[in-house]
Amino acid sequence: MTFRYSDGSTPVGLDVGTSRIVAAWPSETGYIYRSELNSFVTLPGSKFTENVLRKENVPHTVRGAEIFVQGNESERFADLLGGEIRRPMHKGFLNPNEPESHTMIQELIANLVGPAKHARQKLFYSVPAAPPGAADTLTFHDATLKNMLSDLGYDARGVSEGLAVVYSELEGANYTGIGVSLGGGLCNVCMSYLAVPVISFSVPKAGDYIDSSAATVTNELANRVRLIKENSFEFGGLQQEKAHQVITVYYDDLIATLVGAMKDVFTQTKSLPRLGRPIPLVLSGGSAMPPGFKNRFEEALRSAEFPVPISEVRLAENPLTATAKGALIAALSEL
Repeated sequence: MTFRYSDGSTPVGLDVGTSRIVAAWPSETGYIYRSELNSFVTLPGSKFTENVLRKENVPHTVRGAEIFVQGNESERFADLLGGEIRRPMHKGFLNPNEPESHTMIQELIANLVGPAKHARQKLFYSVPAAPPGAADTLTFHDATLKNMLSDLGYDARGVSEGLAVVYSELEGANYTGIGVSLGGGLCNVCMSYLAVPVISFSVPKAGDYIDSSAATVTNELANRVRLIKENSFEFGGLQQEKAHQVITVYYDDLIATLVGAMKDVFTQTKSLPRLGRPIPLVLSGGSAMPPGFKNRFEEALRSAEFPVPISEVRLAENPLTATAKGALIAALSEL
């Protein structure tokens, strides 16, 4: 597939997640992705450290007597220093308890996508659905991100995270189905009918809930629990390590909460379209990636007697990039 643009610029899709920020661009062979952890650590300032970080191309910001290391390298420094990474976002939104949240997320986004190449270059970014009682928080979050991206020169527009999953994964079903994005801060759900969002909502329990809860039980750092969860955890079989056993407990609680919320919302919605046939459900996001998760989720959905007939439950082709890809597809559709 070949993309050509009269102004020499290409659209951008951006997934602004609690755990990771992922950017997507079109290429002649498909799509190109870049990602950074949405986190940072603080180091004591020194010219020597600054020079080494600059030589190694480690994203960082110097302010006063401190060095802020952002993105993927923050994880390594936090582990070396025996501390937690700091997070610009919490439960899907800008973190009100982190004084550096705005500055750090602005730095992360600028390092990831750079300034716009043209005043009309489109960038579509993910926006979570508001959980109950968080409409004002969503409004502020969306407006702040839009302003940050506009300052970089982009023609920026938000797209619902769950709908972005539908755009990314359900072309073969004419964009009719359910997209579920299980991230770090929220689980976003969207039911779409012919690319029109019918139901969108989120559940304020996701990967960070598992990490922090398991860390409390195991007396471990939440960041190290996250690394175990992402690198070695899987469902099924005998869990030899205590951390794996504890992670399983909280994963099951997350799945039960998510499926219960989905059943309640879909049951209570009076405006569901008459589809006439079962529809697909796609799971995406980093928290959906452990081996065996899809089967665990599907069993819970079946046991709950979900009110909408489902033809299949499947994982996104690439769960970590599905939202960014969907946001890019939305941007491409506007050309």
